[in-house]
Amino acid sequence: MTYCVGVRLDEGMIFASDSRTNAGVDNFAKFCKMTVFERRGERVIILLSSGNLAGTQAIVSLLTQRSEGTDQQASLWNARTMFDTVNLVSDAMRDIERRDAPFLEASDIRFNASFIVGGQIRGEGQRLFRIYAEGNFIEAGMDTPYIQTGETKYGKPLIDRVIIGSTRLADAAKCILVSFDSTMRSNLSVGMPIDLICYERDSLEIRMRRRFAEGDAYFTSLHQSWSEGTRRVFRELPELVW
Repeated sequence: MTYCVGVRLDEGMIFASDSRTNAGVDNFAKFCKMTVFERRGERVIILLSSGNLAGTQAIVSLLTQRSEGTDQQASLWNARTMFDTVNLVSDAMRDIERRDAPFLEASDIRFNASFIVGGQIRGEGQRLFRIYAEGNFIEAGMDTPYIQTGETKYGKPLIDRVIIGSTRLADAAKCILVSFDSTMRSNLSVGMPIDLICYERDSLEIRMRRRFAEGDAYFTSLHQSWSEGTRRVFRELPELVW
């Protein structure tokens, strides 16, 4: 399992992903699920992956290989819009599924890969999408400015209560980290390190990127403050009258 979040705000965008994968209770490992394609001043494209690790890695490798081809070949470097970008990712997903799915199904395994894709290309605004395993996709809008994949249920209530389009980038980043803390507390299949990017709208470059490893001082402080604050607010709730 995994947990990935993308948020589109007035000030910019936030992308975060955990790094835990597992193939059974005795086979946990760590792999980065965040991929960045960046040409400063021209485009920033960020992919967050969830699902079958072999499938998602093959898709990212195929996109990278196609991006290293000729200028005439459609790639993430010459896509005209973010919509075109998402279509390229979707095409790569279907190509890998056509190649691998019959062999997986022979072993009673279903091809399962999905992505959060977002960023900005010069000439248009920032955009955020979720691509499902079948290759179709949706775009985040004003009413729902965030998209999640993976183990979403533990972090969603907090995001719903805090984040709206006008939320400050710094406040939203804290909210997303707390949503990861809540998820990891309730589900062992999500774990550190956590990769986090805060993208400032129209900057066309990534200036804020961090990885939070086990024992990170800031994340530990955030965890403790949130736990203590939650208990304090609970104690201050009005008493139930019977």
